[in-house]
Amino acid sequence: MRLILFGPPGAGKGTQAKRLETLHGLKQLSTGDMLRSAVDSGSALGLKIKDIMASGELVSDDIMCQLIELRIRQDDCENGFILDGFPRTTAQAEALDAMLAKNDMQLDHVIELVVDEEELFKRLRSRIEESGDTVRSDDNEETFKHRLQVYKNQTAPVLPFYTDKGLVRQIDGMKPVDAVASEIDATLGLSAAA
Repeated sequence: MRLILFGPPGAGKGTQAKRLETLHGLKQLSTGDMLRSAVDSGSALGLKIKDIMASGELVSDDIMCQLIELRIRQDDCENGFILDGFPRTTAQAEALDAMLAKNDMQLDHVIELVVDEEELFKRLRSRIEESGDTVRSDDNEETFKHRLQVYKNQTAPVLPFYTDKGLVRQIDGMKPVDAVASEIDATLGLSAAA
């Protein structure tokens, strides 16, 4: 099974992806982790990525697709994968589709975790209060507002691309974690006890 989890920062994508990975053997693929791993490998592609990143440029969609293509061929992706952080634009979604088709694959599902923004801010404030001095540097309202705006401007517009293909399923991300997990399992046709 191959899927993408969509939703704004704080929607619970990471939590649900880790759960799907643990219970159902789907591999969570983070583009950030893939980039770091490629650079650390010292491969020709890794060296190219290192130079691009060192110059402050963004890694092209073509290179990102090459990286994902190499990654999904590894044994730990045999049962499927969950893309995390890609695609972020319609051009990336089109490039991903082309790469998957070239490998006789396609996406099975796109899960959108639908959340209430005000509630996300309440969760953030609560997390900040509970963590006290151990708060993460990016756990503040200004950074969160910026990340939310970037999601709305850049990533959310990708959803119609997948909606037109009939792949998007919306899940209420405001429910308790276990209830969201159960809805995702039901949507994907997975048994919670798998």
